[in-house]
Amino acid sequence: MTEKEKMLAGQSYDAWEPELLELRANAKKLCHQFNQLCPSEIEQRTNVLKALISPKGKCHIEANFFCDYGINIEVGDNFYANHNLVILDVCQVKIGNNVMFGPNVMLSTATHPLGAIARRTTEYGKPITIGDDVWLGGNVSILPGITIGDNAVIGAGSVVTKDIAGNGVFAGNPCKFIKALT
Repeated sequence: MTEKEKMLAGQSYDAWEPELLELRANAKKLCHQFNQLCPSEIEQRTNVLKALISPKGKCHIEANFFCDYGINIEVGDNFYANHNLVILDVCQVKIGNNVMFGPNVMLSTATHPLGAIARRTTEYGKPITIGDDVWLGGNVSILPGITIGDNAVIGAGSVVTKDIAGNGVFAGNPCKFIKALT
């Protein structure tokens, strides 16, 4: 397997391999272009986003936006993200329809071995899936391997360390069920 194939499969891989370096450099370039555009330059902003993440429909992301690769991010229709979205997409990030993110949201599929020696040369990831009609409040962190079900509201400042079933309000560090939505 190539290092990219290992990365996408959630296996340990060498992030400094030339193909991955090139892909990250391209994503960083596109993020920089996007973040430098005037908010009124809607067509140009949309074109850069389409080159970076290929949204499936209406998508609005406020600057600043940062990601590792972009090519591993799938965004459904009617997506909105407030300022300072960070998505570390070494594995697939799938975001459903009608999803909103508050400011300073971080989704990280990337993680590292616990052992110091292994951590020096390898990393790995686990995919993140976010269902339809989900709202993440400001400063929410989603850790590797998490699935958030449809119709979930994640309270501001939450750290999501376990899967969220959906159809409710969840908050805290670690994030846990608060109440059902009717």
